[in-house]
Amino acid sequence: MAEDSNSFQLYQYTPSVAAAAIFAVIFFGAGAVHGVQIIRTKGWFFTAMFIGAIMEGLGYIGRIISHNDTTALGPFIMQTLLILLAPALFAASIYVVLGRVIVTLEAQRLSLIRVNWLTKFFVTGDVLSFLIQSGGGGLMAQSGSEDLGKTIILIGLAAQIIWFGGFVVVSAVFHFRMRRYQVPARQAHWAHLMYVMYVASALILIRSIFRMIEFSGGNDGALVRHEVWLYVFDAALMTIVVVLFNVFHPPAFLKEMSQYTEALVLKERLTSGY
Repeated sequence: MAEDSNSFQLYQYTPSVAAAAIFAVIFFGAGAVHGVQIIRTKGWFFTAMFIGAIMEGLGYIGRIISHNDTTALGPFIMQTLLILLAPALFAASIYVVLGRVIVTLEAQRLSLIRVNWLTKFFVTGDVLSFLIQSGGGGLMAQSGSEDLGKTIILIGLAAQIIWFGGFVVVSAVFHFRMRRYQVPARQAHWAHLMYVMYVASALILIRSIFRMIEFSGGNDGALVRHEVWLYVFDAALMTIVVVLFNVFHPPAFLKEMSQYTEALVLKERLTSGY
């Protein structure tokens, strides 16, 4: 019975150094590439993706530190908050990209939500989710407040899923309208970027659902007891998201789309005699 006061354990296992190191290197590397790409394309609006990747890398550094002392609160809080919150920045990046795609295509009339409100609406929801999860993570670090902290994190994750689901609906409606009005003939790459966003959105949603199940299972739940699930349903999925946007870098796509639009408009004017 004496163990009741110490029943809450920070870890139900000893974090793997090798696994954490591999993903730390991947996230730092992908983040560095994003940094270079952002500077080259002047795509400052995509900075949240860079910050999120660095946060992920630092989070796994926290897990490496925890390997040597699984009772140390500092590294535990570090890895919990950074890995938990980074995907909110990935989501914010995707929200901004959709708005930019719509404006670049000059297809504002096809958006379900007015473009000047679209990014603000979804980013605001993302920030609220971010703050709620941050508050829950802070409470988890306080003795006696672990359950309340997990409940608040669950609320934040639920809000993120609802907001993100709404975003997917708005994206799909825009995509459908673009196809219906045959606007894609004017742009070579917009559909490719939309599909990339769908894949990234699906991965973030799966990860958020996993996190909800994980936290709802309690400190001794099956997902919490085995480290492998964190890497399968969080680290691996978020790695794909970050690297996917390295390969299909939105600022580069949007710049090329903008140049294509300008050339097409000029051609139409010359053809029409203006």
